[in-house]
Amino acid sequence: MKKVEVYGPGCKRCQATADLIAERAAALGVAVAITKVTDYAAIAEAGVVATPGVAVDGKLVHSGGLPQPSAVDAWLRG
Repeated sequence: MKKVEVYGPGCKRCQATADLIAERAAALGVAVAITKVTDYAAIAEAGVVATPGVAVDGKLVHSGGLPQPSAVDAWLRG
């Protein structure tokens, strides 16, 4: 199971990012546990400089803007 963290204040882009990750995981048949991190101190500590940020299995893979579906697929397969 992949552990995915979506960092952001809870905005629409953050929700859309979490939804996209869930959709792509289902399409790929990959089990994921998605956690939303909204605490500003935790966001900064993770190294996110622009939201939404995404970490997969503890590694920051995205920061700022909506990720492309192909990028999400690569993260989930990796």
